[in-house]
Amino acid sequence: MPPCRVPADAGRNDSSKRGPAPMNLTTRVNRRTAALLGAAAVGALLAPLAPGAQAAPAPAARAPAVRAAAPGFLAPADLPPAPGTAWTGGRVTAGMPEWSPFCLEDVLPPKGGATWHRRFGTDLDTWAVQVSVTAPGTADARRLAAAGERAVAGCAADWLRRTPGGTASWADHGRLAVEEGAHVYGVHTSVPDADSGVHLVGVGRDGRTVTFVQWARMGDLTDAPVAAFERTTAKAVGKLH
Repeated sequence: MPPCRVPADAGRNDSSKRGPAPMNLTTRVNRRTAALLGAAAVGALLAPLAPGAQAAPAPAARAPAVRAAAPGFLAPADLPPAPGTAWTGGRVTAGMPEWSPFCLEDVLPPKGGATWHRRFGTDLDTWAVQVSVTAPGTADARRLAAAGERAVAGCAADWLRRTPGGTASWADHGRLAVEEGAHVYGVHTSVPDADSGVHLVGVGRDGRTVTFVQWARMGDLTDAPVAAFERTTAKAVGKLH
């Protein structure tokens, strides 16, 4: 089974050593003046720390950062039916899942924005994960969604280059008319003497929030519930806001 994938000191200018200057009246007066000025300066520096000295005003307290609210997520019932078992869902959790979703390892997590995920499982060999990212702006979200689509479209070929002896195929199941749009793909991978795996991946966007939904199980592209997963992807995007 291939991977199925939740932030100086100033340097001292040491003066060069010099020999003692000839002592005269001017030298003594200058040294005394310097000593007095030095003592006054030290006194001025230490005065704020002396007992009874008026404390400097404290810096204004910063308002606590407002944590972005998580977007809406799929419920277990929104996933394609899993014959012989039922879906269960974990909590919506800030950050990435332990393993980045297959095909999206170089896209997630993105730089900037806020990320959440939710994992889903069954008693059998079928599982799913949803990762949603609220980007800093709409243009950032658009770029993130496009990067995700490119990564999934090239995933089978990339996997083959990294996996000598393996076989892989993929399918573009097309776009969905929901919010700013969504795109569904299928990816199948297999290695000799091992079970093959199939993934369905949906990438969709609503405003500055992008969601990535991935479903996986053992099998090949013919075993993938494409129509049901398209409905799942449309629900995922529709539930974001």
